Amino acid sequence: MKQKISILYGCTLVVLLSIVVCNSAFAIPKIIPQPPSVAARGYIVQDFNSGYVIAEKNADTRLEPASLTKLMTALVVFEKLREGEIVLDEPVMISEKAWRMQGSRMFVEVNKQVSIEKLLKGLIIQSGNDASVALAEHVAGSEEGFVTMMNGYASEFGMEGTHFMNSTGLPDENHYTTARDMAKLTQKIIERFPEYYSWYSIKEYSYGGIKQFNRNKLLWRDKSVDGLKTGHTKSAGYCLITSAKRNGMRLISVVIGAKSEEGRAQESQRLLNYSFRFFETRKLYSANEVLTTTKVWKGEIEELQLGVGRDFYLTFPRGRYKNLDASMSVDNLVYAPVKRGQELGSVNIKLNDQELGSQPLIALNGVEEGGFFQRMVDEVYLMFE
Repeated sequence: MKQKISILYGCTLVVLLSIVVCNSAFAIPKIIPQPPSVAARGYIVQDFNSGYVIAEKNADTRLEPASLTKLMTALVVFEKLREGEIVLDEPVMISEKAWRMQGSRMFVEVNKQVSIEKLLKGLIIQSGNDASVALAEHVAGSEEGFVTMMNGYASEFGMEGTHFMNSTGLPDENHYTTARDMAKLTQKIIERFPEYYSWYSIKEYSYGGIKQFNRNKLLWRDKSVDGLKTGHTKSAGYCLITSAKRNGMRLISVVIGAKSEEGRAQESQRLLNYSFRFFETRKLYSANEVLTTTKVWKGEIEELQLGVGRDFYLTFPRGRYKNLDASMSVDNLVYAPVKRGQELGSVNIKLNDQELGSQPLIALNGVEEGGFFQRMVDEVYLMFE
């Protein structure tokens, strides 16, 4: 059995902030229209903090990722940098295989040394296939070994519709992903590596006297866009992953298989504009914030503090904050011992009787079992509960 506790917004949940309507772009919509029709094989747009999916189509369909693959290539290198196995100024010897790579390149030269930092920027900004192979060989000894690492991280991240065969994204029948999986991967890059994520917003990069421009057109068109990656092969079509942040709300958009370079930019922009226009995200609770207390029976102390284990963000229709209804469901009888982090209920948020989100209520502190006398006293009281 659980007890339900209502929470009034503006009191114990959060302080209600007044919304100042600066222009029509942020006016409160009366009716939310259907998401735009997107000319692509698959797409998804979701909130970064809450994970709420605002719009999707064929998001779990296996598709060719083309150079979107290089997001995982970069992540593996980022992980090895963080673990201290490699450093940014470490020289990498360019193999003949890397030098001979076709497609987009940063134009490294065979048997020359290039630093990991330069190769990463050539990978991220110029989408260099040669940089991808050079990094893979340096980190794992071979591209094949590196691909095993890529697939290992994909499994760890729950990318169930993804399998890699190379570090570049060149076509292979066993090289595939999904829009949802690419959103998961993007989330990990932004969360784990903010120091490197900023490189995805760099518009141009020069190496060996050759200047190349980032192919993500939205970096020039939308100041809120700060990444991420383009991709294209004849079989995969035109692909683009973007992330944008406006007024504290960050979105991730994945478009795979658009018809043209301009098309992938326009379709991504439409998804972002729609999502920002009609939805908003707020942090309702902070991790480890005391939300309520409950009695502990047979414990060394009688009161236990409850809260959420991670920041609780919620995405909902713009302008409907006042209409949200929050409540908590707490276990009726809690007995010691209680471990810190133990789930003892939930926080639930509804809008017009429709549940929008929930998180477990956890013990913010542990409670050891009380002494013999305390347990006996509580045993007597429990007879009357």
